[in-house]
Amino acid sequence: MSGRADSDTGPQTVPEEAERIEGAVPHEKDIRADQDRDQDPAEDGDTEDTEDTEDAEDDAEEPREAARRARWTAAGAGALLTLAGLTASLLRLAGPAPAPVAAAYAAGGAVCACAAFLGARGRTRRALWLLIAGVMVMALGDQFD
Repeated sequence: MSGRADSDTGPQTVPEEAERIEGAVPHEKDIRADQDRDQDPAEDGDTEDTEDTEDAEDDAEEPREAARRARWTAAGAGALLTLAGLTASLLRLAGPAPAPVAAAYAAGGAVCACAAFLGARGRTRRALWLLIAGVMVMALGDQFD
């Protein structure tokens, strides 16, 4: 990754307009007291703990779900492009097209099959690059036609 290490901006540290006029920023104790006053007195502390626990579980499930979707997407796209390449190869082989065209489609389909296998195993970045390479091989074969 490129870029400066300090490129992330931190939390907003500029005081509000009224505080700038007074020339003082409230202390941490004052902020907590304001938050306690704003809190609904009917709420229990147990309810907040339960909500925090549920949010933590949802956050933990989210990366797993994203990884699962990426694997399925890579495997599905690889399988679809494999079928398309092999079908095009058979159609070109049966027609008047030269043999290198059918071979290029078949080779591109084989590369996409490898991408589908890697995608199913969780190697989604490599699968993406193999899918791109497979489609490029098929497109190169189409130029010979």
